[in-house]
Parts: sequence; structure tokens; C-alpha cells
Amino acid sequence: MNSQSINATEFEQSVIETDVAIIGSGAGGGVSAEIFAKAGFNVLLIEEGPYLTGRDFKMKESEAYPLLYQEAAARKTKDKAINILQGRNVGGSTTVNWTTCFRTPDKTLEHWQNEFGLNHLNKTEMAAWFSRMEERLNIEPWAIPANHNNNVLRQGAEKLGWNHEVIARNVKGCANLGYCGMGCPLNAKQSMLVSTIPAAKQLGARVLYQARVDKLEIENEQVKGCLITPVGVNSKPVNNKLIKIKAKHTILSAGAIGSPAVLLRSKVPDPFERVGKRTFLHPVVVSAGQMKYKVNGFEGAPQSIYSDEFLWPEDETMGFKIEAAPLHPSLVATALTQFGNEHFNIFKHFPFKQGSLALLRDGFSENSQGGEVALDKFNYPKLDYSLNEYFWNSARKALLAMTELQFAAGAVETLPAHLDAKPYFSWNAAKNAINQLDMAELKALVFSAHVMGGNAMGSDEKQSVVDEQGKYRHLDNLYIFDGSIFPTSIGANPQLSIYGLVAKLATEAVETLQA
Repeated sequence: MNSQSINATEFEQSVIETDVAIIGSGAGGGVSAEIFAKAGFNVLLIEEGPYLTGRDFKMKESEAYPLLYQEAAARKTKDKAINILQGRNVGGSTTVNWTTCFRTPDKTLEHWQNEFGLNHLNKTEMAAWFSRMEERLNIEPWAIPANHNNNVLRQGAEKLGWNHEVIARNVKGCANLGYCGMGCPLNAKQSMLVSTIPAAKQLGARVLYQARVDKLEIENEQVKGCLITPVGVNSKPVNNKLIKIKAKHTILSAGAIGSPAVLLRSKVPDPFERVGKRTFLHPVVVSAGQMKYKVNGFEGAPQSIYSDEFLWPEDETMGFKIEAAPLHPSLVATALTQFGNEHFNIFKHFPFKQGSLALLRDGFSENSQGGEVALDKFNYPKLDYSLNEYFWNSARKALLAMTELQFAAGAVETLPAHLDAKPYFSWNAAKNAINQLDMAELKALVFSAHVMGGNAMGSDEKQSVVDEQGKYRHLDNLYIFDGSIFPTSIGANPQLSIYGLVAKLATEAVETLQA
């Protein structure tokens, strides 16, 4: 690191002054930092996690999860029913995601216009911003043939006549290793860690890391900066010292759990009590298939083929996107919840396993209101996220679809990720069994790597936290630029949606603040 990279635990001063303080260094914060630095602003990027680079990434789950993820990759909803994977490092989740990139679906943008008055987020206007970020981050369809894990998805979809396409990835010089979720040791993944943050630093931006934002500093309905607690690589405070950040403008980009938490700890004015409400996941259910040949689901691009066959159903059920689930031992050991001999048999045939996941699209129905971020007695954020019958009916449909696809691709057995499930050796047997499974919390595995909402954008101040420019409605000098401003989930992996939207909002904010 250099003088522009400051470890908060080693910093001896008690005050840092800057033009723009950006809280969070993931997709929203990283894009904002580059845009504001290019415009000549003095930028301070603040990150709770450690500052690690390619040489620190050893492709070992035992090291990566504690170092790079919130709560050592074991963050869960309040009732423990959903496991949430989120990054906690410089670069945020862009450092550890699987590189999958989609533009916000047109139907999602149309829904936002019709239901939330976001007419400026139309297909035509957003296309230019998506294109800009695709060029900036080398996002393009994966040109190398799919690995076996993804090819099963393609083969099954072809056999069934289902829609399937190639996924775009934000990589450059990728060696197809398959360990993207543990940080890229080659710096091939064009995360914020290797793209916008270094570019911002070259323009004078500073990065303050291992720095947890306790609360915003508010005076006369204006945000004046924030208070920082230095923390270790495990996010535990290392001393009683506080660092005060004085900033002319503050951008909150701490993610859809972290950003509401900062606002709640700061006791911001919230007359309509919208902060933390309507927080959305893409709840994910999983099916493991066993093939006749070695799949080695830990090798190659984690995700390169997808199917949107069921994303926009004609009925009122929750749609879902089908993608491959890369398989690494520790993740699989905790995801597939069987015990004893059944657990042993999973790993006895581990190289032959294929993983499929269904990413369910929530927030588009009165039956799908998402969850709520609240603070516990330690001022730590918890996501209360109830799973209702509407979700479970759709989750059952998703398990059925993935199982049918795996058998169509030649699987010899399948195993839905459910505590009561057994291996099934034919599509008919699996279909009958899945239709009888008790779809309930802590029985069916549900996880998510996509958290959205909680600080919704909208035209109606009674239903939204930020306005159409991403400005917090009830305080001056505060913008929120991250996935927390989505009014629903989006129905696709969200990183490109955040890149495009934040590029638009940050560019507009620069023009406003320079005027």
C-alpha cells in the first residue's frame, strides 16, 4: 500500500478532512470514487474490511471466508433461515463475486416506472450507462466454452427446449481457474479493487480501511461527515479511539444491510419510517445432480450459462432465473444439509456433482414485501426476512425445474437441498418426492448473495428514502449510491445494475455540486 491507503488501526490523527466521504468501497462506492476524483474532488473512500490484493488471495476457503466476507460467510437472517454472502473488504462484494453481469431487465425498469415513478430509469436512458460501464470494466459474453458444471445447464435446457444464453463476465486475462469467490489471484476480475479504486487513487483519492462507520455527524439537518471506529480484519474494535471525518458531502454505499444500519445508528430524520423497510434478497434454492462423468464443479468460470425460461411467468408466482452453482468443498459441506452416511456419500462422489441454483425474483407482488433491517441491542444490523407461502410455492417450482433439467442432461441422480430430501434416481421419483416435501424454514436450504432495497428510490416521499437523484430526502449533503436504493429486487445478478445506475447518479451529482 502507499500513503493514499490508510489503515485506521495505525492512523494517529483524530480528524480527516475531505470534500467527499464515500462509505463503502463496493460497486457503488468504487464507481462513485472514480467519478468524483476525475471531477477534481478530494475523495476519501472508507471501508470496514481489510485492504488485500491479488497476492493475498490463496484460493483457500478456510482463509477467504473469514477475511473477505461479512461474518465469515455465515451472515444469516434473524431467524437463521437464509444464509447471506456479502463481501467485507476493499472492493466489497465485487472482489469475491462470481463475475456474472446482467443489465437490469427491461421489465424491471418498466415496473419501477409504473409503480414508483422512476421515469428517468427507462430502458433507453439506462442503456447508455450500462454500455459505459461494460466498456469500463471489460464486461462481455464469456467466449470460452462452458465448463462441465455450466454445460449441464445448457444441455438440459436444449433437451427441454428452454431458453438459455451465455453470461457476460467482467474479466480481462482470465485463466479460468474457478475460484472467483475467494478473490482473484491474477487480478483478472475487473472488480473495484483493480479498476476504479486504483484509478481514483491515481487522481488523489485516499482509502481508509479497517474503518467502521459508527454514525453520521449531523448538524442543522446537514450531514457534516461521520465517526469511525478502527477495527481489526475480523471487524472487532482494536481500541477505544474514534476518528472524525469532516466532509462537505457524504455518499453512503455500504450495501443494502450496511447503509440502512448506518442511517439507523445515526438516528436520521425518517418521518415516514422507510429506512430499512422493503429490503429484498434474491432467495436462492439449490439442486445437486450427479452425472456419469467428472464435472469438477470447482474448475472453470463459475457461471457462464443461464436460463430465463421461468423468470417472467404468466401467472402470479415469483419468477426465477436458473444458473449454475460452483461447487467448493466447504461451501457444499454447509449447503447440503445431510448427515452421516448420506453426507459421506455426497463427498465420495463430489467430482461427479453438478450444482444448479434458482434465483427467485422478489418484490413484484403484494405477496412479496421483502424484509426489514433493524438494529440489535449492540447496534448491529439484523435482517428480518419472513418466507411466506407465496415464496415456498415458487421455491418448489424452482426445485422441480432444476431437477427436470438435470435429468434431461443425463444425471443419474439428483438431490434437492432440503433436510428431508433423499437422492432420487429418476425424474418421476424426484417429481413425486419434491411435491411432497415440507417447504419450510430451516428445512429447505435458502441462501442469497444479492441484497437490495431498504433505502428505496421513488417519486413519492412517503414511500421512498431517496429521490430520483439518490439524495436522502430529509438531510442535506447526503447521497445513497448502492443497491439499497432499488425499490425491488431486479431478477438478475445486480453488480452491473449498480454500476450503471450509480455511474448515472454520481455523474449528475458532480454536475449539480460543481454548478
